[in-house]
Order: sequence, then C-alpha cells, then structure tokens
Amino acid sequence: MSVVLFEIKNSVAFITLNRPEKYNAFNRSMALQLQGFLQQSNEDENVRCIVITGNGKGFCAGQDIEEVLQPDGPPIEMFIAEHYNPVVRLIRSATKPVIAAVNGVAAGAGANMAFCCDIIIATASASFIQAFGKIGLIPDCGGTYFLPRLIGFQKASALMLLNEKISATEAEKIGLIYKVFEDTEFASAIQSIAETLCKLPPQALALTKEALNASAYNSLEEQLAVEDRLQTVAGKTLDFKEGISAFVQKRKPVFTGK
Repeated sequence: MSVVLFEIKNSVAFITLNRPEKYNAFNRSMALQLQGFLQQSNEDENVRCIVITGNGKGFCAGQDIEEVLQPDGPPIEMFIAEHYNPVVRLIRSATKPVIAAVNGVAAGAGANMAFCCDIIIATASASFIQAFGKIGLIPDCGGTYFLPRLIGFQKASALMLLNEKISATEAEKIGLIYKVFEDTEFASAIQSIAETLCKLPPQALALTKEALNASAYNSLEEQLAVEDRLQTVAGKTLDFKEGISAFVQKRKPVFTGK
C-alpha cells in the first residue's frame, strides 16, 4: 500500500499521508512521495487547490524514530536536506493555495509542515507539539522561521524550549491556525474551504501568495513596490475584467485563470 494517497477531485488535489499505524510519521519513502505529489499538483493546470491531511488518528508525528535508529539509516543531514526542506520549498513556492487539514496529533516536523501551509484547519481533537528538545534536536522543517512569524517570538520560543503540547482550540486562540472544527464537521469543512478557493481567480491567489512570501523579509517601502508590481500584473488578467463585470452586473463571476 502506498504511504501517500493521491486523488484529484473537482479541481482539488488531496494528498493523504498514509502510515496510520505510525501516526503518519515520516520515513524516506513518504517524504519523497509527498514531494512528488506536491510537484505534480502544482504543475497540473486543472488543480486549483491542494489539501494535505493524514489517514487515521494522526496528521503527522514527525520523523519515524525507527528509521533514525537503523544502523544503515539516513544521517540527520539527509532528513533535512532531502526530506523536509524540499517539502517546505514546494509548499511555499506552489502557485496554488495549500491547506493543512490537521486531523489529529501534529508533532515535530509534522507540526511545522502544517505551519508552512497557506491555511491551517484542525479537528477539535487535534494537538500540536514541537517535541524536538525531548530527543536532543532543534526544530526543523521551517519551524524556527514560521512559528515566530505566526505567534510572535516569546510564544514560539516557549513552545519550542518547553516542548509543550497545545490543543487545536488553543492554537486557534493564539493565531497559530485558522480555524477549529468539530471532528464530525471536519470533512465538510475541508470541502467547503477548498471549493471556495477553487472558485476564486487562480492568478490572483498565486500573486497574493507571492506577495505574502516577500513580506517576510521586505521593508515597508520594498513591500509597497511588490504590491505595485503584482497588482499591475493582476489588473491585466481576464479574471480581473470578469470580476469587475460580474460585480457591475450583480452576478457570480466565472474565473478561468487567464
């Protein structure tokens, strides 16, 4: 059985981590398959939104420790360079919005992978924990970059140093994730958010993501210049003309991505 399941349905690419007996902990095969499906989803013109979720009770428990302990297993530097960093880069460089649908525990690299996505939603029973300090490592998979930007230096520092588990409800409260849904409502919530994104103009979403990526390191003046440049691009699209026409005509727009 594949350790990552993949399906495209109604313009949404669903990527499901599929090692439920291991709470979807990363091994090399899963990391490489995830990268491949992210790349495929971004290159497919029919895909307008990407959803990453997990099968079973966990979203992703981070690295599979058994793989680390194997005498002939990959060294730590290989996990970072070939497994985690490429996943983060693919998510952030994707021109389609990426939803992390956290269905259970998200630990270590699994939590940080979720935090680099564009929209993070979670079930009420989900939880998040850094956990790296418990085994003598530092947060990876972009955690030291994204967490301080999501919730501020002090809160991020405490969560990383104390290895404190927080509930999905607390994560929403502090701005770490977008929204929490009851477990019974989660599947429909994923579908609703994905459908909303699929109906919006693809180029505008891609340009918005590009602007947000740039904002992480730009000064105000630099970011204003980015907005000027990208808005000019957006304003020349047929989708902009369609959006304006639909607004004036009081009808729902039909965006084609052109």
